[in-house]
Amino acid sequence: MKLVIQIPCFNEEKSLPVTLKDLPDRIEGIDKIEVLVIDDGSTDGTVEAARKSGVSEIISLGANKGLAKAFTAGLNKALEMGADIIVNTDADNQYNSEYIKDLIKPILEGRADIVIGSRPVSKIKHFSLLKKCLQKLGSFVMRLISKTDVQDAPSGFRAFSRSAALQLNVFDNYTYTLDTIIQAKAKGLVTECVEVEVNPELRKSRLFTNMFEYIRRSVFTMLRMFIIYRPFRFFIIIGGIFLFFGFLLGIRFIYYYAAGSGQGHIQSLILAAILLLTGVQVSLIAILSELISINRKLIEDVQRMVKLANLKNFREDIK
Repeated sequence: MKLVIQIPCFNEEKSLPVTLKDLPDRIEGIDKIEVLVIDDGSTDGTVEAARKSGVSEIISLGANKGLAKAFTAGLNKALEMGADIIVNTDADNQYNSEYIKDLIKPILEGRADIVIGSRPVSKIKHFSLLKKCLQKLGSFVMRLISKTDVQDAPSGFRAFSRSAALQLNVFDNYTYTLDTIIQAKAKGLVTECVEVEVNPELRKSRLFTNMFEYIRRSVFTMLRMFIIYRPFRFFIIIGGIFLFFGFLLGIRFIYYYAAGSGQGHIQSLILAAILLLTGVQVSLIAILSELISINRKLIEDVQRMVKLANLKNFREDIK
């Protein structure tokens, strides 16, 4: 059983050696542990720091492409390395590496495909009160949307089984944390959470420039992923709202018409017709989007088989 610990990096010359030093050398149930560093266009000595710390597997994305791209590149490389389990952690040493053994345990026992490390958000001293509240609110909304029991949706401390890594597709250009949760549920992957601790802050977060940007991007990501993986439900709800209010206005007009004063409520009839027609059109979009969604699932199945075939050919070539 092989574990690959991947660390996406962007200008982490100072913090990366601290993170690497804390990684475990041995874990029960794991035969081999390898570390993979993904350099996301660093302009400092991140790569040199990784090499000095003994990391042999380093991939570079050239220019800075963002955390989501670095994460995806790491998953693909880890699969090429023969990983059975992949753990993703941050280069700023935010997450306590002692909990990696707890993170992979549900996968080793066959209970889960993806495991998310849940931080004690309320107790993290360097988190502001606003950030703590937004983190909890975001996780609550994610639980409603994804129908999972995820406690810390933005956490990047995660473990993935080989099967899960082969099936995941990251659409967001900034972060992978939210869309992979929705994907996991839609694809029948079992997600579990384990409680983890965090280390003292080494540097400020650089993923988002301010909290309002974080909120905007998070809402947009959740909405987009919900449309991608629950298109029928999304459009049928909107269509149902139009049909409901159109029906109410139509009943209202009929009532007044029966009472002999229908001429004074022609506007209601026109608006009711517009709402009903719009509702029907949106409902048709719901049906079409569901057909497109089925086609996407078939394509993703083909993609997974192609990945497996490519990995097999890759291993035969290196032999």
